[in-house]
Amino acid sequence: MDHPLVADFMTPVPATVEATETLRQAAQEMAEHDIGALVVRAGRRVVGVVTDRDLVVRGLAAGLGADATVQQVTSGQVVTVGHADLVEGAFDMMHAAGVSRVPVLDGDTLVGILTFGDLAIRRDPTIALVPW
Repeated sequence: MDHPLVADFMTPVPATVEATETLRQAAQEMAEHDIGALVVRAGRRVVGVVTDRDLVVRGLAAGLGADATVQQVTSGQVVTVGHADLVEGAFDMMHAAGVSRVPVLDGDTLVGILTFGDLAIRRDPTIALVPW
């Protein structure tokens, strides 16, 4: 793999949440899928990523209730990568933007999510989380 692409490392078909859904609904979706992040949509458009930490720190700790909307705790600027982008460039962009997860697009269509974890596991599969 001389020039690995994002598509080779991403997790396909990521879980999503509509920006107008509640923090409760987002938390339930995360619990159901045993994940810590959801891609946030406004219709078919990707508008961000919300994490379990966002729900707690930007939501509950800031005094928002469980019925507040996901949009209220999602950062304003979304960082995305293309499925055909080189992994090295995606990694550099994620690092520069200070994000550990990015939605992966094919044009305007969401096709995956790329995380630093995906990159690390692909580089060394022995570091995957295993039960103690």
